[in-house]
This record gives sequence, C-alpha cells and structure tokens, in this order.
Amino acid sequence: MDPTAPGPAPPPPAPEATRVVLNGTSLTVGELIALADGAAVPAVAPEARERAVRSWRTAQRLAAAGRLYGRGTGVGAHRAVTVDADDETAHGLRLLRSHAGGAGALLPARQIRAMLAIRVNQLLAGGSGIQPAFVDALIEALRLGVHPAVNEYGGIGTGDLTALAQTGLTLIGERPWLDSEVTTRRRREPGAHPDGADALLDGRSTAGLYDWLDNRRAGDRGTDPDGRPAAGAVGGGRGGPGAGSRTRPDLGVQVGEHPRVVDGPASRADDGRSGAPSRRSGGGGPATGPARGAEGRRGAPAPTSAGVPSDRLPAPVTLRPGDALALLSSNALALAQAALGRHALDVLLRATHAVAALSLAAVSGSPEAYAAPVHALRPYPGAARAAGEVRRLLGLPDRPSGPGRRIQDPYGFRAFPQVHGCALDAAERLREVVEVEINCPSENPLVAPDGTGAYHHGGFFAAPLGLALEAANLALLQTAQLSTARLTALGDPGLTGLTPFLAAGPASSSGTMILEYTAHSALAEVRACAAPASTGHAVLSRGLEEAASFAGQAARQTLRATDAYATVLACELVTAVRALRMHPARPRTAVLTVADAALPDGVDDRPLTQDVRAAAELLPTLAEL
Repeated sequence: MDPTAPGPAPPPPAPEATRVVLNGTSLTVGELIALADGAAVPAVAPEARERAVRSWRTAQRLAAAGRLYGRGTGVGAHRAVTVDADDETAHGLRLLRSHAGGAGALLPARQIRAMLAIRVNQLLAGGSGIQPAFVDALIEALRLGVHPAVNEYGGIGTGDLTALAQTGLTLIGERPWLDSEVTTRRRREPGAHPDGADALLDGRSTAGLYDWLDNRRAGDRGTDPDGRPAAGAVGGGRGGPGAGSRTRPDLGVQVGEHPRVVDGPASRADDGRSGAPSRRSGGGGPATGPARGAEGRRGAPAPTSAGVPSDRLPAPVTLRPGDALALLSSNALALAQAALGRHALDVLLRATHAVAALSLAAVSGSPEAYAAPVHALRPYPGAARAAGEVRRLLGLPDRPSGPGRRIQDPYGFRAFPQVHGCALDAAERLREVVEVEINCPSENPLVAPDGTGAYHHGGFFAAPLGLALEAANLALLQTAQLSTARLTALGDPGLTGLTPFLAAGPASSSGTMILEYTAHSALAEVRACAAPASTGHAVLSRGLEEAASFAGQAARQTLRATDAYATVLACELVTAVRALRMHPARPRTAVLTVADAALPDGVDDRPLTQDVRAAAELLPTLAEL
C-alpha cells in the first residue's frame, strides 16, 4: 500500500450538506462548527494533500540523515535516549499506547469531530512529516460520522497528548470507533440542547468502552520474549451500549448512556494481510491471524452493539516511523473546545444586544449613553458596535434630542456599551487566535516547507490561545454582571413605574423576584469560570517541561461560562418582556414582537422555569435580528 496514494473515494454527501474544502491555510471557525455539527462534509484540496506528501518525504530523508526528536530519540526527559532504526515503528506504537492515559468522562462527539477537523487541517499545512494516510483516515472519520473515544483530562496546554494518542490508537485499529450519528441527529431535533445529548454524558459513559477494551485485551495471547506478538490474534468482537440511562426531560435527551462502540475492520498491512496492532497495554508490534471468539477470552463476553457496517468505518492505518509524535504534536482538542466556546459566546453576545435593548425600553432609559458622537470620541470597535446595535434594534437616532426620562441611568444601562464592547472585542480576538492556530503547523519537530531541515521549537505552547480565552471569560463576567444589574432594576418601581417585581394580584405577590436568585446562581458559575487557568503551574518530565499554558482548562471554562450566561440572559429576557407587556406604551420593534410571541403569557405567581427555558431557546433567534 502506498501511503501517498489518494484516499478512498468519499460516499456521496447528503443533498443538503455543505462542502468545506480543507487546505491547511484558510479554515474559519464557522466552517469548523459546520463540520463539527455534521452540517458540512469535508474535502481536501489536492495541492494541500500534495504538501502533506512532500512533508512526509522530507521527514523520511531528514531522518535518514540524522536523528529527529521523537523518532530517533525518546520524548520528554528521554530526549537523549537513542532509538534504533529497526525499532522506530515499535517505538511509535509504544509512544501512542503510553500516552493514551486520559481520564475522566468521555467528551461529546461534537468536540471530538471539531478536534479531528482541526488536526487534519493542521496536517495539511505541511509541517508534520506524517504519512498522508492519516489525513485520509481523519477525513473518512468525519465523512462517516464516527469518532474516537477521548477522555476529558490529560492536556495542560502544551499539546493534547492523551486525546491525540487515543485518536491515534483508534486510527490504527487498536481502539474502537464510536458512532456519532445518534447524537448528531438529536442535536437537530427541535428543543435539543445546543451541545447535544452526548454533552451530558457523565463518567459512567466510559463503562461500555472499558468493557470493550478489557475483552479485547483478554483475547490477546501476549508477546514473545522479544516483545513481538505471539502466534494467535487480538480478540475481535463488537462493543456496545450499556444499560442504565436517566432522562433529562427539560432537555429532551438521555444522559448516562454508554456510547455505541463500533469495532472496526482489521488493519491492512502493505502485503494485503490483516495487521491489527496488539491490544496489550505493553509494547509489541502488529499481530496477525484469525480473531479469537468471545468464548476464548477471560471474563464476560464482549458487549453487543447495533454495529455499523465495515464500509462505514475508516480503514485502519499501518503505523510507520515518525507518525506517532507527528500526530500528537498539537493542541487540537483545546482549539476545538475554544472554537465551540467562541461560537456559543458570539451567539450570546449578539443576543445580548436585543435583551439589553428590551430592558432599556422597559425602564424608559436615556438614549444619550448610546449616541454615536459619544462613541466616535473613544473609538473602541466593540463599544461602538454595542451602542449601534441597541440604537438599531430600538430605532433610536444617532444623535438623540434629549436625555429621556432620567438624566442618568444605573450602570447596567448607562455603561452597557463600554462593558459589553469589551466582550465583543475579546470574542473577536479569540476568533483571530483560533483561526491562526487551526491553519498553521505546530508540530515539534517542524519540517521546513522548503525541505531544508527540521526545527525543534516550542510552538505547541498554547499561551496565545489560553490568554485569549481568559480575556473572553473575564469580559463575559463583566457583561453578565450588568445583565443581573438590569434584571434587578426591572423589579424596581422607581425605575419602571410598574409594580415591585412586576407582580400582579395582592401586594404580597412575588412576581419575578426569584429570577434574581436564579440569575445570580448562574452568575456565580460564570464568575468561577473567570478565574484564570494560566495562574496554574506544572513542572513535568523530570524538570524539562517547567511551565504550562492550561489552555484546555480555559477552553472548558469558556464552555461552562457560556452555558451559565445563557441562563443569566434568559432571566433578564423573561423579566424585560413582562415589564414591556405591562408598560402603558409598548415600543413597536421587531425584537419585542418576536420575544412577545415566543414567551409564555401571564403575570400571576407561578413557576417560571418554563419561561426561562423558552427564553434561552429564543436567544439564537434574537442573535440573528
């Protein structure tokens, strides 16, 4: 098998699918989100694949002329340990196995699909020296809707080693593929949680996978004294879902489900014979021979699965010298989580313009704080945009004729452009950083594009990403605090001219009082997520690696913060719409028309959970107004 040969022809895409061409240089966050959600199918630009072929050939030539880190040497503290040329492939397999030590809950399919798309695009940038067959296999996984099982914990912002090692073992056939189509379909159902059912998998979701791996290991007959596989085979079988899920009726999904485990076909070696790598946790090379049945293994039989036909799985790649470290040298998972977090942040920040505009109208707030001349004098792009969006949504003039009902409003209204503008600017900066990182090679060593050499460097240290994420998290906290301030103001009759807490009926009625508590509970989560992860410290690998960016932790904080902020904003939206419904003169704006039609009616004292849920589901619509 020639690793430089083009990959298998892709299956015909669904008629409605968008095509995203990956070329290693121009992937956008929007295109990445479409690939992660299964709304687009990937294609490879021919010139980009040829760039990857040249990089692979250059790495082969350089390795023949002298040692390359991680190929002719060990890694980390073992960088000075020489690897014999005839041991390089086995060394790579040991590297993947030893680094596949992630732990914690399995990550959602959406995050892993984004990771795969990023990694293949980075490989197409042409600095890795990996064999192009890995590019083909990653593309096939995206096309076919399968993904590797990846655990949450393992990366510290200096390369997502555990996640990509688990991915590498899946690509060579040593770990199972998981089927993402069920969760993708659920994400498309009306009312589904944005991250889909798989975002809610807890630690028990790993049980089915570990059962599968245990049974695979039980079918391995071991290795001979030299570390080579003994005669016999690695156990086959199909893994599958475990029992015991619980229902989240508020999100319309099942959680605690074991993932569907899909057993792939045997790896095909260059001579056409099966060559699936050994499933033992230790060293050794590929094993050949017929698979042993479940009855020949220790313990319980392999779990069953609905399964997927073998033509719905990527063909396993035969590992070659240098492939392992080339695959591992990336922050693709942290970047995937950052991109998804940035996408959610962008939607919520745009929706905030609409919600803040409704609140401003509900208190008859002063338009002077939003006047174009004010923001022309302090030309921060985000502040000018925030003020302009509120003016547009409420139909306010650029130059208001007077202060309105009050000379000055509370900060939640008066300082909104300045505070929210910082969040808009931080989100834009985060987009820029993500798009730089997903479109450039980060591998160590880096194969020079002109083929003249390989550079050992620290480009994988994700300081730019981590700091951009933390700036966004801190800015989001600031704008979330203003949302809760406006929510409190909406319950103040001195500002609205309405009843306290917008209550109806007896004077003791509570109205929307409890939403302040709910919003501040969610705000506390946003605040916790704003604590900079980069203040952490790590000294690893016998002191050789004495710092870390913790960009992956910052990315997970962004995902949690945006989820909590959606609740904060939904509480404000429910309250603002109620205030405007009670207002003697409702503004005639499209944003109020849309919100009024979508949210439940009634001002009696009643549980407001459904109102908040409806408001949260409405936020993406408001973001598009």
